[in-house]
Amino acid sequence: MIDTDSFIKALIDNGYDNLCVVPCSFAKNLINSSINHGNKIDYVPCASEAIACSIAAGLKIAGKSPIVIAQSSGLTNMGSCITSLLNPYGIFFPIIVSWRTYKDGDSEVQHKHLAKALPELVNAYGYDFDILSKDSVETAINQITECKNSRRICILEQESFSKVKLNEDHRLDLSDFVPRSKYLEFLNQYFIDSEALFIGTTGNTAREMYSLMPDTKNFYMAGNMGGALSLGLGASKAGKKVLVCGGDAEFVMHLGGLTTAGRYNNPELDLTYILFDNESNKSTGGQKTYQKHLDYIGIVQSSGIDSYKIEIDNIIEFSKAVDSMQKVLGIKFIYVKCSYDDEMPRPPIEKVINFEFW
Repeated sequence: MIDTDSFIKALIDNGYDNLCVVPCSFAKNLINSSINHGNKIDYVPCASEAIACSIAAGLKIAGKSPIVIAQSSGLTNMGSCITSLLNPYGIFFPIIVSWRTYKDGDSEVQHKHLAKALPELVNAYGYDFDILSKDSVETAINQITECKNSRRICILEQESFSKVKLNEDHRLDLSDFVPRSKYLEFLNQYFIDSEALFIGTTGNTAREMYSLMPDTKNFYMAGNMGGALSLGLGASKAGKKVLVCGGDAEFVMHLGGLTTAGRYNNPELDLTYILFDNESNKSTGGQKTYQKHLDYIGIVQSSGIDSYKIEIDNIIEFSKAVDSMQKVLGIKFIYVKCSYDDEMPRPPIEKVINFEFW
């Protein structure tokens, strides 16, 4: 295992100045260390992997030395940028991609295919790859340097870097907010034995729904981050009453889904999008999403979707919002500021892949 702080210092010493990142739990210590060293290397959190790749390309052509960090499923999001921008224009920089594993019976079904096929995907983009060294900072830096001007990707395996906690000034204090669990428990009681379909976005939201909403019909979306609203739109267009439980990080990953949903906002649909904003990527280490500059309600309304009038931070107001929005047809939005709970167990695979409610 590599000492993470030594690795980040070596990156800085070798002139790397920007880390364009979509967080992954395998890379959380690397991310935490880069944030802690923020006065010497710029941590650039990105809404999607394609955005990270494009920002890095802009940095590179302007004379900077960026690195992109993402998980294996995110490499698919980079595909268009790699094949239609980086390759034809000869723009290269290090890309570090975690290699998520999968065992039979694991409920993280989003990793099943690429657990074996990641090398084929890398090769399909016209790239080779190296497994990033776990034993030597010097070797790992040399591997990254080889990627700086060539079609080569570094693959990050689990437990490659030593544990690093975020410095106190980079940690979130959400103690003034109600944990998301309380809102999910309310939804379970409100919609008990209802025919409504709940869609939980990837990450802790779906896990908490499994533990706290046993009396509702739930779809636990293990992957496809950013696609929960679009999935809900499709089910709603097919005649289902749908409630999507999303988060602040997934909200921005594919904003085109929001504008597309707004185009289809009409009384024939019954779709409620509940955004639980805890300002963090909880399932990948709790790093801030750095999105406090966003006006979520304003973005939704300008996309043609009806929104409950105010930001919600308590159960009483939440109950009013849910009750109000159930009396309105079309596509509706509820924005909730919340804190998070201790990590809950993942739904078992039979609950993830069986859709008896269809």
